[in-house]
Amino acid sequence: MNTIVLKPGRERSVKRKHPWIFSGAIARVVGKPANGETVRIADASGQILAIGAYSPHSQIRVRIWDFSPDTQIDGAFFEQRVQAALYKREQLQIPEQTDAYRLISAEADGLPGLIVDRYAEFLVVQFLSAGVELWKDTFLEILQKRLSPAGIYERSDVNVRKKEGLSLRQGILYGMAPPDLLEIFEGDLRFFVDVKNGHKTGFYLDQRDNRALVAKFAQDREVLNCFAYTGGFGLAALKGGAKKVMNVEAVADLLPHIEQNARLNHLNEDAFQNLKGDVFKVLRDFSRQGQQFDLIVLDPPKFIEKQQDLNRAARGYKDINLQAFKVLRPGGLLFTFSCSGLMKPELFRKIVADAAIDAGRDAQILRFLTQAPDHPIASHIPESQYLKGLLLRVD
Repeated sequence: MNTIVLKPGRERSVKRKHPWIFSGAIARVVGKPANGETVRIADASGQILAIGAYSPHSQIRVRIWDFSPDTQIDGAFFEQRVQAALYKREQLQIPEQTDAYRLISAEADGLPGLIVDRYAEFLVVQFLSAGVELWKDTFLEILQKRLSPAGIYERSDVNVRKKEGLSLRQGILYGMAPPDLLEIFEGDLRFFVDVKNGHKTGFYLDQRDNRALVAKFAQDREVLNCFAYTGGFGLAALKGGAKKVMNVEAVADLLPHIEQNARLNHLNEDAFQNLKGDVFKVLRDFSRQGQQFDLIVLDPPKFIEKQQDLNRAARGYKDINLQAFKVLRPGGLLFTFSCSGLMKPELFRKIVADAAIDAGRDAQILRFLTQAPDHPIASHIPESQYLKGLLLRVD
């Protein structure tokens, strides 16, 4: 088997069970492994430490499958990993709460680069690394056998694949095609989801618990839901008894989708207003007009794609939080999030704190928020905690 030999001292992360080997940590490659091929990882003395998938085009040159060098990487290995991930979701009793949730969450489930989401009777999958792409047929066979879905739809249409030397792919891999709008349930709410063209795999499944928390705090409040997408937080707020909900979304084509979801839940459409607009500008306009709200949700898209974007993104997060603090009534609540993996929780907290100070508001952190448990956070992989959030009370 081909072997990746590390530079002296660069084995420390492997011994701490971090699954990524960066190109700069490699002293030499013994052999000529192909894209996605299984390789051994050795320290500078030649001791074999782990086994993983090689990706010659990526800065992450190896993604580790297992930290036991004797492990056989084959169909049986992957079936065991898939079964373990499914069992964890059953333990969490997630299928009792919703029929839309994450079944396999890449590195956090020991399958780097593989995303599998369930939407009712369908599976939506992403193969985001060279290793899982090489084993795609094996994974499809396992998923068919274990879950018997009506269909499996691929959404490997994200730019990270280009870094792996892979082309973007999208389409049916097995069974039926999902409908253009697929109905799911989440607690007492129902949503139409576009798994073919929507964000991520169609819906922000990772925000499930936070939507429920918004519903809990929304009673008798006027709510502003920013970056609304298909209205998830706004619908949750209205279901929770909000007096009025305004959704702000920059993409005009999404506004009818929000309205469809409101009708699907038989909610009071008179209390539900949708506004097309750029959140940065809308918040400034509200501040100038003196318009205020009792609860605001800031759930922006990812601002950071690479480390060089961090300073610019920090300014963006500072700006939207500053403007939100200005339009919150005393006693108001702010749910604010960052889904950028490169944004560290402590930096995000500092940005929000600085925004409150600059807005002249006193803010208390009531809760630290993160992704739903079907998107697990591995203790040895800090990057697996990509969603950071704060619930603040503002005086």
